[in-house]
Amino acid sequence: MELPLRIVCRLSYLALMLCFAVPAAGVPAADGDKPFEPIVGQQGKDVVWVPTPEVLVEKMLDVARVTPHDYVMDLGSGDGRNIIAAARRGARALGVEYNPDMVELSRRAAEKVGVADKARFEQGDMYEADISQATVLALFLLPENLNRLAPKFLGLKPGARIVANQFAVSGWEPDESGRAEGDCGSWCSWLLYIVPAQVAGRWRWQKGEIEFEQKFQMLSGTFTANGASTAIEGGRLLGDQITFTVGGTTYTGRVSADAMAGSGWNATRLR
Repeated sequence: MELPLRIVCRLSYLALMLCFAVPAAGVPAADGDKPFEPIVGQQGKDVVWVPTPEVLVEKMLDVARVTPHDYVMDLGSGDGRNIIAAARRGARALGVEYNPDMVELSRRAAEKVGVADKARFEQGDMYEADISQATVLALFLLPENLNRLAPKFLGLKPGARIVANQFAVSGWEPDESGRAEGDCGSWCSWLLYIVPAQVAGRWRWQKGEIEFEQKFQMLSGTFTANGASTAIEGGRLLGDQITFTVGGTTYTGRVSADAMAGSGWNATRLR
């Protein structure tokens, strides 16, 4: 993970439990043929580096249900441990890291464990990275980083999984959350977000119109027909799966671009 050069405060569900400062240590200079070795707290472009505990790396990949069919990415990939662990599960994986020394370190580590054919690393800015093909993002970033990346997250295909170490995207409710067991120190919590289909707006439905308001996977809104409006209740998305209740009847179905349909019902998006 990469943490900003400032005091970082961690909140528990009851109160402020921990507040600590991360020192802005410099990146160790090369000394002849001595290999580069990262230092916790080393300075980067505008952040410092703190690694994700190995036990949490594995737990994050477990909850994201990573398989060989996935394409896993890590933004600010540090020493490459998330990407290498995903590759060891058979997934194709790419880490984007600004520090070129960390990129080379990650490549050597991938070669050492025999996954260099699946684990790739690129030097670059995480905010500029093309994440459009990722099915899983495994991240250790602070809310300010996550919030800046949130619009790109919403551009992922419905059903893509974003698993984060410790910190949440502001205003988003995780689909799952929990803690790893084992030696993970202060960094044991994980949050899983499943990217929802985008349905906000007006739809033609059941001889009337339905208008959805969307906050990540949570839906609200109204159904209007013959001049009467009924509130939508229990609206929720899980990837492309949609559930909502109108007038005591619950509807479930799937969303595909500008259409959605379930058993006995369908709707089309209004422009």
